Amino acid sequence: MQVKKKEGETIGSLMYRFSKKVQQSGILREAKKRRFRHRPKNRSKRKLAAMYRDEKKKEVMKARKLGLV
Repeated sequence: MQVKKKEGETIGSLMYRFSKKVQQSGILREAKKRRFRHRPKNRSKRKLAAMYRDEKKKEVMKARKLGLV
């Protein structure tokens, strides 16, 4: 990323333009995403998580029907 200083431009405004350009390009978001590598969950943990989500959805739907939520 390269930003050239305009004539009569202050350092503050130059830094502002640079940071805006970096944010718009998505470089920071990508760097933060790659900072820590997450190991994929094994099959049994994914299955347990899916079962838990399904159970919670059923509980919420039941509570809605009863007017508790």
